[in-house]
Amino acid sequence: MDELIRRRRSIGRSEGEPSRATITELIEAATWAPNHHLTEPWTFTVLSGEKRRELGEFWSKMRADELALEGDKRDGFIQGEMKKPMRAPVLIVVSTRTDADPIVAEEDFAATSAAVQNLLLAAEARNLAAMWRTGDIAYHPEVKRHLGLHETDKIVAVIYLGERATVEPQPRAPKAPTIHWRT
Repeated sequence: MDELIRRRRSIGRSEGEPSRATITELIEAATWAPNHHLTEPWTFTVLSGEKRRELGEFWSKMRADELALEGDKRDGFIQGEMKKPMRAPVLIVVSTRTDADPIVAEEDFAATSAAVQNLLLAAEARNLAAMWRTGDIAYHPEVKRHLGLHETDKIVAVIYLGERATVEPQPRAPKAPTIHWRT
């Protein structure tokens, strides 16, 4: 397991679409994350095919309007933003509900982050390319509405997922952990 953790890298370039069965296995692995009082606060929204393009089109035009972009600047912005969801064959939007109790909300967010890590490790174990992304799109209320999420939900990750392309990820040098011993 330690080797799997050390080997895992964010890989933004991928090609083929994993099967629904594989995606279901990854999500099932994610749900084994620890969560206080077994709240299981996460939701997984899977986008593939045309749904990725629709998200890119929705987001890019709405955001260009908000930024009051015009002319070539608007066109360039829209083209660039529309490409982002198309970088991988599958997007898995991982969100968490936000409880009215701030402590429960914080614990649920942490549990959902742990679920994302489980999913990434499960993808690595299957030699799939995966990358955890967020950005402005993850924080916009209209995007949540577009995805059918509740307005109080928080998007924790947009996971870009696919079969690995031929490019291997960059090696990473081990780093000494920050440890404060109090004895």
